[in-house]
Amino acid sequence: MSGLFHSYDALSGTDDEARTEAALAHVKEILVMHGATEEEIDRAVDDGVIDLFVADRMLVPFRRRYSRLEVSELTGVSLDKLERFWRALGFPGVDDEELAFTDLDLEAVRLFQGLQALGAADVETAVQMARVIGSSMARIAEAELVPGDLVHAEVDPVLSAEAFVSVAEVTIPAMAKLLEFVWRRQVSAGIQRSMMLRSHGLAPGESPSLSVGFADMVGFTLLSQHLNHEELAAVVRRFEEISHDIVTRAGGRVVKMIGDEVMFVVDNVADAARIGLDLADAYADDDLLSDVRVGLSCGPVLLRDGDYFGPTVNLAHRIVNIGNPGTVLMSDDFHAALMEQEPGEFIAKALRPRLLKDLGRVQLWWCGRPGQEADGTGLAADRRRNVRWERVSEVLRDLEELRGVGERLLSANRADESVAAQPGSGDTEGP
Repeated sequence: MSGLFHSYDALSGTDDEARTEAALAHVKEILVMHGATEEEIDRAVDDGVIDLFVADRMLVPFRRRYSRLEVSELTGVSLDKLERFWRALGFPGVDDEELAFTDLDLEAVRLFQGLQALGAADVETAVQMARVIGSSMARIAEAELVPGDLVHAEVDPVLSAEAFVSVAEVTIPAMAKLLEFVWRRQVSAGIQRSMMLRSHGLAPGESPSLSVGFADMVGFTLLSQHLNHEELAAVVRRFEEISHDIVTRAGGRVVKMIGDEVMFVVDNVADAARIGLDLADAYADDDLLSDVRVGLSCGPVLLRDGDYFGPTVNLAHRIVNIGNPGTVLMSDDFHAALMEQEPGEFIAKALRPRLLKDLGRVQLWWCGRPGQEADGTGLAADRRRNVRWERVSEVLRDLEELRGVGERLLSANRADESVAAQPGSGDTEGP
């Protein structure tokens, strides 16, 4: 959808009044077809939001004509249950008399009824699934609708609305199909993982054992205080891009990203270690981002609603908070499993036991590749230092050039002042 809104701008630079009137007539016709009233259309035009109004009505192309009570009566679902589903989906409450619901809402309620009638989900499971769907879709919608692209003053609302109308009949169904495709593929991938766990003898109710990793960008809080919104968005976008590419390329799964931190899970420790070291190297070589530190652990995890919980996750998160920039630290169990699985690909050094909050004293290990020194100051660390020093050197060279320019300007000014001060020079009526 953000691509649609970007496409309007090319059409907003004309002052052709006739074209604007024709565009408005076309938009009004489409809006009336989608259930909007003349009063609503005129109000949107007066407020300068006709383009956003037409997008709203084409996304939900039905007249708002039902109250909560009417939806309950038409579907046979109690008001309490309707309220639970509505809140679980992430929508604000509505008054009993407000006409806020459409035929699309009735269809959604009946779909939930049908799934329950087939035994696909009980009420509690359906409500929890609605909560997951609502939060996930809210994030997708927010990612599509960039506020700065929708409210800046350079957009002509009428021409923007017409541009949306001209492509919406194709792009809205296409986006829906894309979301369905991703859902199908992700569910299929999850089923394949479940098949593998069952084939390896995982008992019902038993938690799967996974490798869990966290990568944290060093100095992000301080950095964010010195960047404007666009620069900060570029940093976050770059951080997410690198993390997602490295994790998925090695067969891992990104669980969540929270600003300057990414959590991922992997089926085996070797892949997790490769991801951790690749992340450390990638950020060291990136001109835009600072170093990351990585924490790794392995063990049983609890999977709920697309997230992972338990002591294994807590340990990895505690580890990442104590690492040095550019280093990968791992738990004792992770180290033992890694040395058993790939003894020649990685090297490790035992660190002094550390006291971690809520977890007690634990043994940690530094992780690296052959050729790196065991204290973590080997080739990769040297490259990180070299990259940082090159950046500092460039800044110093720029400052030196600026100082040279300043000195030359000062010398020239002094020379001019000296000439002006000599008898018979300059303006004879000078001060």
